[in-house]
Amino acid sequence: MRRQAITTTMVVVFMIQALIIGGWWLGREVYDVSPWLILIVTCVTATITTTVAAFSITDYILEPMRYVWQAILHVTPEHSGTAAPNLENAKLGRELITSMAMQVYQFASLETAGAREDAEHRNAIIQATTIVSHLPLPLFVFNKEQLVTNVSNSALSFCKLTSAELLGKPLFESLNLSFPSHKETLETWIHDCQNSRITDTSYWRQVHAQLKDDNEPRQVDLAAYYNKDNPSGTEFIITLFDRSEEYNKEDQQLDFISIAVHELRTPLTVLRGYIEVFEEEFRGKLSPELTDFMRKMQSSAKTLTSFVNNILNVARIDQNQLVLRLEEESWPDILNHIIDDMRLHALVRGKTIECKIDDNLPNIAADRVSIYEVVSNLIDNAIKYSGDTKEIVVHAGLTQDGFIETTVQDFGVGIPAAILPNLFEKFSRSHRTSTQIGGTGLGLYLSKALVSAHGGNIWVRSKEGEGSVFGFTLQPYSQLAAELKKGNNQDIVRQAHGWIKNHSLYRR
Repeated sequence: MRRQAITTTMVVVFMIQALIIGGWWLGREVYDVSPWLILIVTCVTATITTTVAAFSITDYILEPMRYVWQAILHVTPEHSGTAAPNLENAKLGRELITSMAMQVYQFASLETAGAREDAEHRNAIIQATTIVSHLPLPLFVFNKEQLVTNVSNSALSFCKLTSAELLGKPLFESLNLSFPSHKETLETWIHDCQNSRITDTSYWRQVHAQLKDDNEPRQVDLAAYYNKDNPSGTEFIITLFDRSEEYNKEDQQLDFISIAVHELRTPLTVLRGYIEVFEEEFRGKLSPELTDFMRKMQSSAKTLTSFVNNILNVARIDQNQLVLRLEEESWPDILNHIIDDMRLHALVRGKTIECKIDDNLPNIAADRVSIYEVVSNLIDNAIKYSGDTKEIVVHAGLTQDGFIETTVQDFGVGIPAAILPNLFEKFSRSHRTSTQIGGTGLGLYLSKALVSAHGGNIWVRSKEGEGSVFGFTLQPYSQLAAELKKGNNQDIVRQAHGWIKNHSLYRR
């Protein structure tokens, strides 16, 4: 374009000069005009031609800038009516003008897209915030530092806090959540998600929510969602479903039952005492038929005692009033004692209990009374659900992780697969056997709570028509020895639930 402009300018200048020189020569040589007149005419002609040439050359050289400027005005929102330049009419630097106009169009499109994207992002954030704030459920949004970044108005009302008191702070500072198991809490789930998951969801039932300056804990169901490295900064979304009225009603019903059942303890104790006296006094003197009656009376008294203990202990667990004292115990000694007590109950039902205990098991940390209830509940279930089969197998051994595992196996009716996920929940029973086989649906719920309070796990493996295997683990006492030495304590007290920050191990 530079060469084309120089050439055009040189041609115009040359033509002006030729015109001036030619006019001078004609006036002087051909027409013999006065020199002064020739000078005046030449100056006027030079002025006119130079001015015209200047405007023409300027328009010619600035033509590319006009095309570029028109392209800029075309993409400017304030001049949206300006037409796009017709680059085909360009005489000077057409390729350069076309390239510059294309750059203008590209920058404009990028800026428009960026502005549109920013506007859409802002609108999306505003819309999401509005939706969250108007949700009818208490909802909390966390970032990766576990600081609250957004909440619904219902959440503020639930916590009885203002947004300034809640936003930017950990939720646990304002709301203490307590879970049925110290191993399955919101804190452990958050830790697992951040260490090993990309996205995940979880749900907890009957979580106790203790608010600041509120003496009465609420009972809620809790749902949680996790999305790692979310571009918006939101990684955790937690929703509470307030079930206080429903669960409190259940607790009141259980409280009423426990009060009524508590009144049975005294006459039941008297009844068991008389049965033991009769058994001692008439041993060897009764006919086989009366001896069988005596065994059935004793078995029924033990069954009723177990029923009473289950009801009372479930009530204590739900109220967080059941305290276990973990001491160093020999598991073979405890297990053999429990099985000896259960043999009579099994014999009355026509069942036999086979016990297999591996050698060299380490001592355990256990509350003898509570762990008795766990094993007796599992054996009692095996007796009731063993069907026509007679054998029940109890086995104790060491796991690869160093825990003592005990299993109770029967070969009876088994458990439908649909029932298994909720088997350890309160009042959970199979509808197929509930009418034929008695029970409260509290034994497994209680067993899980007691095993969890011991620091172990309980599980089940079953196939319908082939029987079931229930198992649980207990900690070796050596794993608690270091904790014992810290406080110079002789024992460890463990509560059934960990109501404070989800922890359940306490020393006294």
